[in-house]
Amino acid sequence: MAAEAVAAVEIRGALARLRRGTGLPVAFGGLVESGRPQIRISELSGTATAALSSLAVTSGNGLGGKAVALGRPCAVMDYPSSRHISHEYDVPVAAEGIRSVLAVPVVVRRRVRGVLYGALRSAQPLGDRTLDAAVAAARDVEQALVVRDEVRALLASAGPEPAVGPKREDAADGAGGWEQVREAHAALRALAPRIADPALRAELLAACGLLTTPCPPAGASLAPRELDVLSWVAAGATNAAVGERLGLRPETVKGYLRSAMRKLGAHTRGEAVTAARRAGLLP
Repeated sequence: MAAEAVAAVEIRGALARLRRGTGLPVAFGGLVESGRPQIRISELSGTATAALSSLAVTSGNGLGGKAVALGRPCAVMDYPSSRHISHEYDVPVAAEGIRSVLAVPVVVRRRVRGVLYGALRSAQPLGDRTLDAAVAAARDVEQALVVRDEVRALLASAGPEPAVGPKREDAADGAGGWEQVREAHAALRALAPRIADPALRAELLAACGLLTTPCPPAGASLAPRELDVLSWVAAGATNAAVGERLGLRPETVKGYLRSAMRKLGAHTRGEAVTAARRAGLLP
C-alpha cells in the first residue's frame, strides 16, 4: 500500500476515535499534498453533504490552513463570523452547516503531515476536554506515521540481507549501514510496547523480524524485554542509556542482561550480542 494511502487509513481511524472521544457529530480531515502548501480533505465522518470532500485548503487560509501554518491546534466558536481566520471556505462550510470547529495538525518530525477537524452544527464553546481528545487522536496518527516511516527506512537501509550463520556477523560488520540498522532495530523494539493498536504493534515487530534469521535454533529464544535490552547493547548503549530509553532502572537492565547472557551461554556483553546475532535474534 502506498504511503499516502496508509496515512489516509490512519486519518480515517483517528476521525472515528475523535468522534467517539468528544461526542462531536462531524469530523473530517486530510493530508498535506506532496510539494504543495495545502491539505486535501479526503476523509469525512458524520457529514451530511459532500461539500467538504476533496476541498484543497491552502496553508494560512481558513481554520485548517491556520493550524498548518502555526503547527498547533486552532478553534473558533462560530466559523462564519470569526475574526481570527480568513473566510475563503465559507461556502462549503455553510453548505455542511457547521459552526463551532476545531483543527488539529498532525506533525511528524516538525513537519505538518495532515489536519484533523471536529465540528458542531451550533455556535458554542468546544471546551478543553474536547480539544484534548482531538489532540490525542492526532497524536495517535503521528505515532503511527512515525512507526511506518521508521519501518520503511529500516528495511530500505538494510539492503541485501547478509549470509545466515557464523559468517553473517562479518558480512554485517563489513557494511557501515548495518550499524544504523541495528540502532533503528533497537529503537523500534523500544517503541513497540507503547503502541496501543495491537495490529500495528504486531506489524512493527514483524518488520523488525525481517532483519533477523526467520528460524532461530531451538533453545535460543529470549524474552521480549531481554531482547529489547540486548538490542540496545548491540547498538553500543551503556546500561544507563538502555534504562533511559526503555524506562527501566539500571538494576533491572542488568537483570535482563544477565538472564540473556545465561540463556545464550555468554560470559560478557559482547559474547551475548555475538551469540544473539548468530542465533538470528539480532540483525
